[in-house]
Amino acid sequence: MDLGLELNTIIAYGFGIFILYIIGSFFFKPLRVVFKVLLNILIGIVVLIILNLVGKHVGISVAVNLYNAVLVGILGVPGIILVLILQFILA
Repeated sequence: MDLGLELNTIIAYGFGIFILYIIGSFFFKPLRVVFKVLLNILIGIVVLIILNLVGKHVGISVAVNLYNAVLVGILGVPGIILVLILQFILA
């Protein structure tokens, strides 16, 4: 039973699929990083809003803007502490 495919053709298809995989991984890895950063920024915004809701009872108020959200999103808990320290220093 001959399928009409030679060994060279099969090797060429395999090599082509491998090259497409490599090229695809170069394009999708940066997109994954961008989506992770955007998700962290959204988490930062939510944390700042929660901090404002809880903090209004003790007199803590932090501006919810893109810079603070990026700082909190990238640094996490140290970012929250940094934003609070900067708020008290600059106020």
